[in-house]
Amino acid sequence: MRRLLPLLLVLLVLPLLSGSATAAPTSFPARIDLPDGFQPEGIEAGTGTTAYVGSLRDGAIWRGDLRTGEGDPTWAEPVGAPTVGLAYDAQHGLLWAAGGPSGQVRAYDAETGELVRTYTVPGSGFLNDVTVTQDAVYVTDSVVQRLVVVPFGPDGSLPETATTLPITGDFVYGAGFNANGIVDARGYLLVVKSSTGELFRIDPATGHSVRVDTGAADLRNGDGLLVRGSTLYVVRNQDDLVVELRLGPHLLTAEQTAELTGDTDVPTTATFVAGRLYVVNARFNRVADPTTADYWITRLT
Repeated sequence: MRRLLPLLLVLLVLPLLSGSATAAPTSFPARIDLPDGFQPEGIEAGTGTTAYVGSLRDGAIWRGDLRTGEGDPTWAEPVGAPTVGLAYDAQHGLLWAAGGPSGQVRAYDAETGELVRTYTVPGSGFLNDVTVTQDAVYVTDSVVQRLVVVPFGPDGSLPETATTLPITGDFVYGAGFNANGIVDARGYLLVVKSSTGELFRIDPATGHSVRVDTGAADLRNGDGLLVRGSTLYVVRNQDDLVVELRLGPHLLTAEQTAELTGDTDVPTTATFVAGRLYVVNARFNRVADPTTADYWITRLT
C-alpha cells in the first residue's frame, strides 16, 4: 500500500495540472472583442499593458489589459457626445479625448476615469485626433483650418480655456476630411490630410506647415498616426492597412518601408503596447446597424 500511495497521488494531480494549463488565458491575444454596438474610433496605450478605446456612439471609454484582453467598457461613463481620438498624458496622469462634432476636448483621470475638465471650443467643425507634448495638448479639426490647443502653464497647470492656432503654409483645406491624425515628433507636429493622403510637418508655435515628401507612398484615407523612433505608422482606414515609413532628416521626407495587414475592418487608429502594434476597427460603412454590430481590437505584430 505504501508503494501505491505515490502513484495514486501522481494520478490525482496530473488531471488538475492539465486542466489549469488548458484554462489559462492566451497572453496578448491577436483579437480582443469589444462590446456589441460600441462603435470604437480611438485607441491609446496607458501604463504597463493598459489601453483605452473611445466610443463614437455615446463617448464612453473602454479600459483594458491587452495582455489578457479583459476590459471595462464603461471605465469612463457615456457623456452623450462622441469620443474620437485619444492621447495619454503621463505628465498630468490624464487621458485626453477629442469630441468630434461636439467641439469638446475632455480630460479624464487616467486611473479612475473621472471626467476632470471639459473644454468647449466655439466654431469647431469636427475635433478628430489628439497629441500631447510637454507644453500643450493639440487637437485636429477636420473641417476648420486650425488646431485646437490646450496650453499648459509654466508649472504644468491646466488653463481655464482652450485656444486655437490657424494652420498656414502648404496645408490648404479642401472638400472632405482634411486634418486627421496628429502626432508629435522631434519638436514638430505631423498631420495627415485624409482626403488627399498628404503629410505635413507643422510648427506647434506658429502653425506654419510644410508638406513632407513621401515619395510614392499612398496615404489616402490616412487616419491615426503613430511614431516610434524614426518610424511613422499611418493607418489607412478604408483601405484596411497600416503604412510604415522611415522619417528623414528634419521630417521633410518619409520613405515607405512596409504595409501591415491583418484581421481588420476599417481600422482607424493604432498604438503600441509591450512592443506590439494594435489597431481598433471602426467598421465605417461596413455594417447595416452599427449600434448592434460586433467590434474588436486587432494585434498586427
